[in-house]
Amino acid sequence: MATNRTYDQIQVGDTVTRARICTANDLYVFAHASGNINPLHLPNAQWEGVEKKDGPSAPFMWGASLISAVVGNYLPGPGCVYRDQTLSFHNKVKVDQVLDVTVTVLEKLPNNIIRLSTTVKVDDGTLVAEGEARVEAPSQSISYDAEELPSLLMKRHQHFDRLVARASQLPAIPTSVVCPDDSNSLGGAVMAAQAGLIIPILCGPVKRIQAAAEKIGVDISSYELIDTPDEDTAAEKAVALVHEGRVRSVMKGHLHTDDLLRHVVKREGGLRTKRRLSHAFVMDVPGRETPLIVSDAAINIAPDLTAKVDITQNAIDVARSIGIEPPKVGILSALETVNPAIPSTIDAAVLSKMAERGQIKGGIVDGPLAMDNAIDLEAARTKGIDSVVAGRAEVLIVPNLEAGNMVVKELTFLAHAETAGLVTGARVPIILTSRADNDRARLVSCALASMYDYYLRNGAAYAGNEELAAAAE
Repeated sequence: MATNRTYDQIQVGDTVTRARICTANDLYVFAHASGNINPLHLPNAQWEGVEKKDGPSAPFMWGASLISAVVGNYLPGPGCVYRDQTLSFHNKVKVDQVLDVTVTVLEKLPNNIIRLSTTVKVDDGTLVAEGEARVEAPSQSISYDAEELPSLLMKRHQHFDRLVARASQLPAIPTSVVCPDDSNSLGGAVMAAQAGLIIPILCGPVKRIQAAAEKIGVDISSYELIDTPDEDTAAEKAVALVHEGRVRSVMKGHLHTDDLLRHVVKREGGLRTKRRLSHAFVMDVPGRETPLIVSDAAINIAPDLTAKVDITQNAIDVARSIGIEPPKVGILSALETVNPAIPSTIDAAVLSKMAERGQIKGGIVDGPLAMDNAIDLEAARTKGIDSVVAGRAEVLIVPNLEAGNMVVKELTFLAHAETAGLVTGARVPIILTSRADNDRARLVSCALASMYDYYLRNGAAYAGNEELAAAAE
């Protein structure tokens, strides 16, 4: 709900700062809305020029629009009218940078006019833009519900929207969050808590967590904090909370993956089960009918056949937990025929036969398949592959971590897919995202953990209240 300040309520010195992350999607939306298709500002654009090596930067006028948002929503807020704006631009803005936009009242003038100082800075203090604005402040109080704003007609990631809407219908799961002491990790945990997905217990150096909260302007006073001296102790405590029965998932914050998983896989006091741990990327790829699951691109570097059995079973369970039933699983290799010179083709054939005989359960498994004939029906038909899975795969099992990493990043940066991540095979789901992932990735990963937790406890996916889910979309 946006509520304004009237001219009489405003005082000289009043100030508002709001943070905003620059995303690739912002650049695409701005290009469509403004008609500015300068390739300097478009991710993955093909063009020539000396600045190509620097990657895309946001148009300066996109940064200026953030000032308009603070003025229009907060100071003065709804009902105000811009009269003029001066701006000087100093530094470029890159995708995934966090910007702090500040508006300060400098002077009150006749006829409801107020003079404002306006600045945009990267969160490390680098000045992006500065100037002054004159705005006519409203005389009457106005409130506006942002939910009344119609959605954009083009929705690129509807699968994740539905996943979050469905998971939010479940009771929030208690989650130990390890070292949420930077903007992204804390912001994602808070966003997930506000969405009703998790009840966070924040484990880590409290002063650093509180400093991160102040930086992004969130109130964490309602969350339990467990003070630890360092990352290692925080990870140990987060895992111990599972044994104490206080949490049903663990979420990685601002620490290295190895520092967390070392405590997860300990023989004494860890979260091991009989099944091997593996990671699954759940990807919302624009244009696909279902999410796409890729495993394992984060934990198992060069898995042998025994490990691949668990990786495949874990990925099938993740797919089933989000309602893909039965999931069609493609075991990837460089080609679609068995070749003794390429070990991954032999592993793929064995995994397919194991699934056929019930040693891998719950999915339809086929392989070896190359990437093209796993996900493109025309490619499969061209090569004469008669398979329920070929061209329709919803789960991709990669031969090794390197291949998986390439597949995920190609889909992310070339196909504009969104990703969420989950580690399975432990006693509870482990929400494992990159330290560079944004709040959205962490939010969806928490939704995924909630759905997987329900699956573990009930043996089936949460069907959801379709009417509520539709309303939430």
